[in-house]
Amino acid sequence: MDRRQVLTMLAAAAAGVAAGVTPELWRHEGHRPAHAAEVRRTPAPPPDPGFAPAGNLRAVTNPIRSLHDLTPAAPPSAVALTIDDGPHPYWTPKVLDVLAEFEVPATFNMIGRQVPGNARVVQRIVAAGHQIADHTLNHPINLPALPEARIRQEIAEAHDRIAQAASAAPRFFRSPGGAWSQQVVDIATSLEMICVGWGVDPRDWARPGVPHITSDLETAKPGDILLCHDGGGDRSQTVTALRTVLPALKKRGLTFVAL
Repeated sequence: MDRRQVLTMLAAAAAGVAAGVTPELWRHEGHRPAHAAEVRRTPAPPPDPGFAPAGNLRAVTNPIRSLHDLTPAAPPSAVALTIDDGPHPYWTPKVLDVLAEFEVPATFNMIGRQVPGNARVVQRIVAAGHQIADHTLNHPINLPALPEARIRQEIAEAHDRIAQAASAAPRFFRSPGGAWSQQVVDIATSLEMICVGWGVDPRDWARPGVPHITSDLETAKPGDILLCHDGGGDRSQTVTALRTVLPALKKRGLTFVAL
């Protein structure tokens, strides 16, 4: 059994405890019902929302900076919206509302330390058909400069926290600030994750104004990976800009995909 399956089973078991399944079995320990094994059955993990089955997806370059760097290829008109620095208890649901309104799938790059306190937000992301991704445990801005053991902890612990909350292991990793090294790539790859950069960055994290964010995102062309944020501060400008950008890009014939 591989690590992803183990993590999925642990997450499912935790969910069973939360739902009161295990206490019920404890109460009948002396007279366990015949269906006890069926009660404990591990549910199937959520379906992968990506444009290609996770097991088949490969990086042509690592990290990737475009959908053209992946095989099998994304649809010719595809772009990917990626959302960084959540989950946030207020702004992530606001972003999810906009995505639902315009039927746009996205990829959420999550900071591990924020996951346990926002597990329901993570579960909403998964239930809505979005992709989940690892964005380190604490968001160190120069990850490659850290000792190897610390780099591994930042990536692996975030991976495990996300897997537990989402009942599925993340298949993608983004280094904070797009800071890469071969060591960072190798550690993420050893956890069966593809490293993801971006092609269009409106720097919405700096709150440059809705017109600036909108105009930058509207430069998107087929194959582009777009970067926005749902964490790290007030994201009202991002939410407002997405309400304009998403329908505008779809009207141009672009198709949004989750990684």
